[in-house]
Amino acid sequence: MRTDTLYDNFEQLTDHGNIKERKDALLIAEAGIKSVIPYTKTKEYFRIDGDALHIADQCFFFSKLKHIYVVGVGKGSYPIAQAFDELLGDRITEGVLVVKEGEKRRLPHVRCLESSHPFPDERSVVGAKAILKVVDKAQEGDLVLAAVTGGSSALVNLPADGVSIADMQITSKLLLQSGADIVKMNAVRKHLCNIKGGRLVQHAQPAMIITFTLDTNTPGMPWPDLSLPDPSTFQDAVDVLHEFDLWEKVPQSVRNRLTYGLTHPELETLKTLEGMHQALYSVGNQRIACTEAARKAKELGYHPVVLSSCIDGEAKDVGIFLAGMTNALLAHEQDTLPLPCALISGGETTISIIGNPEMGGPNQESVFGFSKKLRQKEHMAFVCIDTDGTDGPTDMAGGIADGYSKECMKKLGIDYQDIFTKHGTYEALNKLGDGIYTGNTGTNVMNLRVVVVTDHKEDNK
Repeated sequence: MRTDTLYDNFEQLTDHGNIKERKDALLIAEAGIKSVIPYTKTKEYFRIDGDALHIADQCFFFSKLKHIYVVGVGKGSYPIAQAFDELLGDRITEGVLVVKEGEKRRLPHVRCLESSHPFPDERSVVGAKAILKVVDKAQEGDLVLAAVTGGSSALVNLPADGVSIADMQITSKLLLQSGADIVKMNAVRKHLCNIKGGRLVQHAQPAMIITFTLDTNTPGMPWPDLSLPDPSTFQDAVDVLHEFDLWEKVPQSVRNRLTYGLTHPELETLKTLEGMHQALYSVGNQRIACTEAARKAKELGYHPVVLSSCIDGEAKDVGIFLAGMTNALLAHEQDTLPLPCALISGGETTISIIGNPEMGGPNQESVFGFSKKLRQKEHMAFVCIDTDGTDGPTDMAGGIADGYSKECMKKLGIDYQDIFTKHGTYEALNKLGDGIYTGNTGTNVMNLRVVVVTDHKEDNK
């Protein structure tokens, strides 16, 4: 990843269309993403004073700590574990971190394992077992530091009895293609796995375990799911599969597991961590990303408006909604929002897929929903990006669009109906030169969207 900019292809993204607005939208999004890279914030929780280790409002003494273990998993977990490693160094007894495939950075005192995302594979099982092997060693008088962020649902899996990792992979793909939101997907996945639903904390007992996380703050979804109790039940998992007409499509082993769980409450995920030695701290969230994006927008001369940090739903429809607001601003129908204006939002969108999709992702699809509904060419740009740097199962972070995108699509023979039917956004954005590439950003607080609308009197430079 480049050091002067988050974007690997900034010049390409800003050499056509509404150049000024494109540059500004990208800079605003970049500020939001950089603000939630958790390395610095993690270090702020620590203070070492001689023999005393202060973590937030807790104090430990190195002379009394028998062992310090480090574990972690997630697309934004590396910078947190890096902070642990730099702060504690040789004091770390043992550690293992499970990261997404492609994260090639390594740590001196914590072993890094690459795993699969967005769908689990055998590496997910290896990673889960490696983490539990470490935390199961922890005893009274030990300290476990955990870095758990988004992506862990795929990156580590310990399949329940009778369920294979291949069965979990099939189920994950069906859920993702159904358009089910992350809360409903995880209700199923947690009940097929023996490490999720607070069980990481359970395995670490009687030691003290402190989890550092990026808080995605999705309503109804405790996060991180390895370190917090789970309110969902086996019945919820069954209901989700029926709701999306997946019950007869998932493997028989999955149906057997969920049906068996309905009458065996001892198999339920943890509903409370009461009595366990644990704490959890957030080192970044969507609200911070949106706030910092707004600050950058103001610095660039825009009136920033944070619409919401948790706008979810069908990806295409979110783009259409934002285009509607943009059209109203351009037509001066929104007198309460003076120009130039920046509309900022976060959240997690999904795509409902029928048949065999082509390559793409929800952020990319939002871009096409946006451009399709725009009414004029100039004075706006839209950036939609996954803050971790990978949108869906692609190496593209998201995309950018403006009023000229529709005209460019027509010249290149790219049809909106094909895009929304086949979901081939990856190839289309590459043809347009509008696919955003960042590589692994080191964070993960779901999606970030920025619309900039400039004053009609400004020259488009």
